[in-house]
Amino acid sequence: MIRLIASDMDGTLLDEHSEVPPETYDLILALREKGVHFAASSGRRFDRLCQFFAPVRDKMDFVAANGAQVYVDGELVDREVFSHLGIRRLAKTVGKFESLHMALFDDEKSFLLDDEDKFVREIDKDLPNAERIWYLPGPDVSILKISIYCEDGHVMDYAYALSRELGDEFLFAPSGTHWIDALQRGVNKATGIEQVMAHHGITRDEVMAFGDSMNDYEIIRFVGTGCAMANGRPALKAVANRVIGYNYDQAVQGEMRKLLESLG
Repeated sequence: MIRLIASDMDGTLLDEHSEVPPETYDLILALREKGVHFAASSGRRFDRLCQFFAPVRDKMDFVAANGAQVYVDGELVDREVFSHLGIRRLAKTVGKFESLHMALFDDEKSFLLDDEDKFVREIDKDLPNAERIWYLPGPDVSILKISIYCEDGHVMDYAYALSRELGDEFLFAPSGTHWIDALQRGVNKATGIEQVMAHHGITRDEVMAFGDSMNDYEIIRFVGTGCAMANGRPALKAVANRVIGYNYDQAVQGEMRKLLESLG
């Protein structure tokens, strides 16, 4: 029996307008009444996810910022920040490539290491409260998320190059058409959902997860039923237990509805 659903947002749960289809809220509440928890599992920060799920935020859990922020039953259970030394190494490496531009995120701001016109906002990379900086934030600033904009769009090439340079410290996951998420080793959506599972006493076989991008790879491989979107990355679809429909056809909501109906 499925007792926990974990869903990515952009390209997965959200529709073609990057909005939550209204029926999603009713499905979350109805499933919860049947003993099935729901967790948003996203590269977006917790504050941004709360805006999307305002009507039901107290009835669900959150794995935010690619696993760096984990909230269960309204309580913060984990908060992982990047090493300042690691950030310095990453910035130096990114600086070798003219087409790459780095953005750092704390709880509230987006710090841009290049002029804002070098970045194109794309889906979850909406760069809230953007601030242009010329020097890296000090070690007193807790960075939760790092994303790298690829000006020429060759995300797979640059993800490989960055992995070749700094693969011992970071994982680099293409996200969207122009962005790469830099992930701390040992911190991802799977490690986040594992903490949600531990809190509720749920096993891997009782979890169903949905995703479309490479930052969903670990969680799709980790849970008992990993579902990739039809519009997802080929590698993700190859390792998923199932490939469902498209986000613009509200395929995740369809799967939630089927589960609800099976519970009677």
